[in-house]
Amino acid sequence: MISCRDLTRRFGDLAAVDRLTLEVARGTVCAFLGPNGAGKSTTIKMLSGLLAPSSGEATVCGLDVAKDRLAIKRKIGVLPENLGLFDDLTVEEHLLLTGQIHGLPAGVTLTRVERLLQALSLEQGRDTFASQCSHGMRKKTAFGMALLPNPEVLLLDEPFEAIDPVTSRIMHEVLVKAARRGTTVFLTSHILSVAERIANQFVIIRGGKMVWNSSAEELPRSLEELYLELAESPMTEELEWLGSERS
Repeated sequence: MISCRDLTRRFGDLAAVDRLTLEVARGTVCAFLGPNGAGKSTTIKMLSGLLAPSSGEATVCGLDVAKDRLAIKRKIGVLPENLGLFDDLTVEEHLLLTGQIHGLPAGVTLTRVERLLQALSLEQGRDTFASQCSHGMRKKTAFGMALLPNPEVLLLDEPFEAIDPVTSRIMHEVLVKAARRGTTVFLTSHILSVAERIANQFVIIRGGKMVWNSSAEELPRSLEELYLELAESPMTEELEWLGSERS
């Protein structure tokens, strides 16, 4: 469902994504991991047709990301880095608009909106304008918009950031069950425990280059240990003034 061959995006002399080659099969939950600035969001922008590759190629649902951008948008659900919400629309209005954009029958849209508002604990905030929502509410609204059209592929940039534990668990279950029914999920996350729990494919990227790609069964040790070895090691510098005697 997702295929990349030497996919590259340059910004001047910087290769934000450098010759990325990978395959993600139908019904897979793929965790695309790496430190800040590794190229994760840039990759999602290219796969969703928001950013043209500098070179290489990629297909989503068999469609070329450089040539079939509009057709791809009909088949995917995206939770982008900046969420893409309108300040003067309410939570509910965002969901209703998503159904209209995708051409869903009004009755189907209304039913799905109600289910999403309940599942994501947004029912009481349904009439809140996006400009007045907390970051968590905005994130849940954007997540609901990605799910509503029942896409073949979900591209999710940090879906669990700023989400409360209960809603996070609901989102986990939604994604895992959707994958079992054939939806392909491609997500970034800095919460390694969540990624390890729900994903069955792991890709680690560092400095724009892929440094790991395997199934969950092929992980040689815990995901955290592997990530710290391949992506970024924690700094051990001691801040000696913290906890010292105060004058």
